Amino acid sequence: MKIIFSRKGFDSGYGGVPSPVFPNGQLMSLPIPGGQAPHRFDELTTPVGPMGPLVQQLTGRPAFPRAAVHLDPDLDAGSVARQPGWRGSLGQAGAAQSHLASQGVGPGDLFLFFGWFREVEQTNDAWNYRRGAPGQHVLFGYLQIGQVLTVGAQPDTAGILAERPWLHDHPHLDGERSVNNTIYLAADELILPSGPTGRPGAGAFDQLTADQVLTAPGQSKSRWRLPGWCGPVPGERSELTYHGDPARWAHQDDGSVWLTSVAKGQEFVMDLPPVAGAEAWLRTITHGALRGAVPAPAGLVEPKAAVAPRRRRLG
Repeated sequence: MKIIFSRKGFDSGYGGVPSPVFPNGQLMSLPIPGGQAPHRFDELTTPVGPMGPLVQQLTGRPAFPRAAVHLDPDLDAGSVARQPGWRGSLGQAGAAQSHLASQGVGPGDLFLFFGWFREVEQTNDAWNYRRGAPGQHVLFGYLQIGQVLTVGAQPDTAGILAERPWLHDHPHLDGERSVNNTIYLAADELILPSGPTGRPGAGAFDQLTADQVLTAPGQSKSRWRLPGWCGPVPGERSELTYHGDPARWAHQDDGSVWLTSVAKGQEFVMDLPPVAGAEAWLRTITHGALRGAVPAPAGLVEPKAAVAPRRRRLG
């Protein structure tokens, strides 16, 4: 099984501000603006009401509520009206998709989505960032791949929707994209190497927990604290793509590793090592309360999600 740390949501280049963590601990990843996308920010629902006023207040941009939104990854069934059969999905194209393909990412592999978050508070009936609250990289959801759809630059939309009409508003079926334009569909159930978990195949975390925070205490958001098994043997290259340089890693006395993550890039891939604690960490990360997830069917076993490790290329 591969795990993919996948950077998504608002950042300094798209949106310009962090996604919010609300006073009750709920978090909401703000999807990036998207040119020809079929939805607008005003159409999306959040734990505190419509997303349009929220992004307007946090960005200070009055036009944002009417802007098109690239709802991707799409993990929350309650964010917009859905057709029967809906399930979580992720679209990818261009260089990022080429990287996923070169690493052999496919059914059974697990995306762990992270983004830039900061605590907010409500003052004078408007949402603002809490003074002194740091920006952090936080895991906000996951998706285990059940199926990969290669839809291409000019998708056969009619053919795809004949079988999956619930994909009608997916942004990667709207407009022209690169020839490797791809949609990853979630598995029915999250299945780890030791077996089924009873958890949905994809979901957005409803509440922030300490386990979901990647940023090391007191550090800038891109300085991460990870379990020791994520790091390389001292002096050797890391297995995590784009992070091979040993100088990016620092082993800590408590058994963790600190990583200076790259400033750009979307998909960072590594094989889940067969070591004590690795799967337990994934179970802890994915065990939190989910918002708008499709429950795993009772008694389902989906063998394709438990696949043998594949050779990978270092990035």
